[in-house]
Amino acid sequence: MDIIAKYSLPILAAILLIIFYLGLPDLQKCALGGGEKRRLDRLDAAIMACISLVYGAVAFWNLGDTQAPETFANMEQRSVIIELESDGARELMLYSGVGIGEYSFEYSSDGENYSPLTSFSQTHGEVLKWNSVELEGGLNRGFLRLSATGNVWLGELVARDGQGNIIPVSCDESALVDEQELCPAEQTFMNSSYFDEIYHARTAWEHLNGVYPYEITHPPLGKEIISLGILIFGMTPFGWRFSGTLFGVLMLPIMYVFLKKLFGGRRVPTAGTLVFAADFMHFVQTRIATIDTYAVFFILLMYLFMYLFFTENRLRYLALSGLFFGLGAASKWTCLYAGAGLALIWVWYWIRNARLGIRAFFKNCGFCLIFFVLLPCAIYYLSYIPYAQARGGVPLFSGDYLKIVLDNQEYMFNYHSTIEATHPYSSRWYQWIFDIRPILYYLQYLPEGMRSSFGAFVNPALCWGGFVGLFAMGYLAIGRRDRDAAFILLGYLAQLVPWIFVSRLTFEYHYFPCTVFLVLTMGYIFRLMELNCRHGRAYIWGFSVFCIALFALFYPALSGAPVDNASATKLLGWLPTWPF
Repeated sequence: MDIIAKYSLPILAAILLIIFYLGLPDLQKCALGGGEKRRLDRLDAAIMACISLVYGAVAFWNLGDTQAPETFANMEQRSVIIELESDGARELMLYSGVGIGEYSFEYSSDGENYSPLTSFSQTHGEVLKWNSVELEGGLNRGFLRLSATGNVWLGELVARDGQGNIIPVSCDESALVDEQELCPAEQTFMNSSYFDEIYHARTAWEHLNGVYPYEITHPPLGKEIISLGILIFGMTPFGWRFSGTLFGVLMLPIMYVFLKKLFGGRRVPTAGTLVFAADFMHFVQTRIATIDTYAVFFILLMYLFMYLFFTENRLRYLALSGLFFGLGAASKWTCLYAGAGLALIWVWYWIRNARLGIRAFFKNCGFCLIFFVLLPCAIYYLSYIPYAQARGGVPLFSGDYLKIVLDNQEYMFNYHSTIEATHPYSSRWYQWIFDIRPILYYLQYLPEGMRSSFGAFVNPALCWGGFVGLFAMGYLAIGRRDRDAAFILLGYLAQLVPWIFVSRLTFEYHYFPCTVFLVLTMGYIFRLMELNCRHGRAYIWGFSVFCIALFALFYPALSGAPVDNASATKLLGWLPTWPF
């Protein structure tokens, strides 16, 4: 009984999913399609706009501070003098820029005789963060000498007393003391970088400032997209997270269009888009300044246009699929897995349409050579322009530029094939499909038994319900030779199967591309119920509302909203491996 009480919510969720699938009609006898209109109209546009606006309001709320120190001093092998203009300094707050090195502090009461005080190491994990350096015993009015080793950048230095009040300081290096009012009470995700933002947000800044990037383990385009948000809103947490969140919002109308083209009507596209909007992975992953968002965004588009080509045989759709494949590959290599799935679908298309003849086949091969090879290669090649600019403006069409590109490919391959790191929240592919091990991105314990935390995992209703639905896709694709079910299943497997053979460190966010096809799977299940069940509408809206309810329940663990620690653990710790 204790176990039942402890896991009552996941048990209830499982029961509801069982009830949902009990409503699934006999797949051997049910109708698979309908004649409903698949062209979009004004009402479709209104539905897409409403869902996107509501989701966008939630996603952009408390995304990050809109202000942060933006003037940085390059401290490489330099010393500067900071004058403390009042007594009682107990703490220094440093807003670290990019670079790796060490700061040493010396104190003098007269400005002439200095004695060692303390030091702070700025590793790659401390960049773009407010870091605290305690001053044991406190300091009175006097002088601090700050000396740095390594190529480090510092945005601000703030001295505070024991109550957190800012002590006036002055310094000849104005960049270190010109934004004192922006110092927060403490480091949080709202004012500092977290997880892989220490790599990708940093690299976006480096691209904008002509600095050769620190993070070169992925292609450049994703970081360049992040830099667009920084250009608009500045080098702030909101700025470096803006592009990803915007792309997360834009995924919703694209998903609606995809579902509309697959199944027609309005009920299934609306319900499916709501399910996608309520997915935990989609919400959390697009609000962090990493590159996975852009990979999934382009995967969604490349499969949408491949489906349109598959069904309508228009070359412009095939060209657009190739364009978005190129943009995806230039953002993250995982899009190459998606490209393999596209290739299988293309081969399948020609098997189904062999009647078109050998001449048409080879003509299409030439078309694909342009839009799936030459165009992606050109996009990929051009994405390295910031690398060349950081090397003094290497000419675009030169051997030196080509060497930059090729050397990075070799480095990336060696890095990903030999990495042997460990992480407490790592997981394997067979854990992703059951939501067994979320990755915890942020955790901060607050006063009075409160906490702020969030992590990435899939909405359990979508994860578990979608996984069951994949078996229905398999039966329909093989047993009833259904084109749409086969398309969805191939897309899902193209994202998952390669990870079975990857032995390096992996995380649940690598499952993010698969969630696109889980949503399409649920869209197909909705369509079957709509056509073949007496109470199909109730099942469809019931599942969608269930997903939204789970999103609301888990919102504190997805957004970092403060919540009672003990209560949240009871409500959100559904499995022993869930760190909530």
